[in-house]
Amino acid sequence: MKLDSCIRSGVIALTSTLTLTGAISAHAAEYWKFQINVNAGDEQYQIAQQWAESIVKKTHGDISVELMPTNSIVGNNETLDAVGAGILQGHITDPSYFSGKNPAFAVYGNMVGAWSDPEQFLGYMRSAGGEMRYNALVEPYNVHLIRAGVMIPEALVSKRKIETMEDFKGLKIRAPEGMVSNIFKLAGAAPVNLPTSEVYTALEKGVIDAADYTVFATNYTQGYYKYAPFAAYPGFHSMPMMAVSLNKDIWDDVSDKNQKILRDSIDDMVLKMRSKLVAADQAQVAIAEKKGDVTITTLSPEELKKFRAAAQNEWSNWRNKTPEAKEAVDSIVTYLKDNNLL
Repeated sequence: MKLDSCIRSGVIALTSTLTLTGAISAHAAEYWKFQINVNAGDEQYQIAQQWAESIVKKTHGDISVELMPTNSIVGNNETLDAVGAGILQGHITDPSYFSGKNPAFAVYGNMVGAWSDPEQFLGYMRSAGGEMRYNALVEPYNVHLIRAGVMIPEALVSKRKIETMEDFKGLKIRAPEGMVSNIFKLAGAAPVNLPTSEVYTALEKGVIDAADYTVFATNYTQGYYKYAPFAAYPGFHSMPMMAVSLNKDIWDDVSDKNQKILRDSIDDMVLKMRSKLVAADQAQVAIAEKKGDVTITTLSPEELKKFRAAAQNEWSNWRNKTPEAKEAVDSIVTYLKDNNLL
């Protein structure tokens, strides 16, 4: 009897253990690797890292996100394919890196001269069909845009002053592929496509004379002023999209509840990023001016008109490249006109 009782107790204990193990396995967190297109020390990375760390709590253990800096797994222009293939589960990036696949990526990623405020771009993407159109472009690569974000206007660091369009002539400038690069070329500059991780060394060695790379605060705290002591600020040339995307097969299996959590959490991150980056820029500009190690200039209103005129001419060139680029440019221009922004 005692032996039978022990056996029954053992079976019950084993069954309970297996049941508990099964329950834990069934609730095991999805583990996602996201790569972002900036360096680990950047303000943008730190804010995105806080977002990644918050997901496991917000989804009650359903999803865990690890954020990795630029070039951790693949290059910036390779993350689209890596996410689609499942090498990465997601990325946070500027779609301009994929303009070689379809010029429409450059239009969404950074339609130079179109946006003067982040809210304008977000209004188009979230309320005027921009995210829907972008997903029609990206989902054939097995990638889904969870939410569109946007950076604040970027600064432009340089070895010499940039106060007129003429100042771009002969300037070797680091810029991503796409519309920004083309406009610099039209102005007489020589764009160089480099990973963000190589900007500092390229400035130090004279490979480039200037860099279109992120906001003033990051440029300054990273020490770019040591080799590029001039900065165009406030920025006038670039306000790139921040696409937060996931492998589409994975997205399709995410519950409606967690999909909403992901969208809402990204909205919170975008607001936080804008607020923190604006504050960081203002603080670092004050420090730089006090120390005198950066000379801050920017285009005059007359020169800014010339830049925007060149940008709008470039829109027409990109519009004619593919049907998707045409749809992107036309829909953005319509939005700008309807909202008296053009």
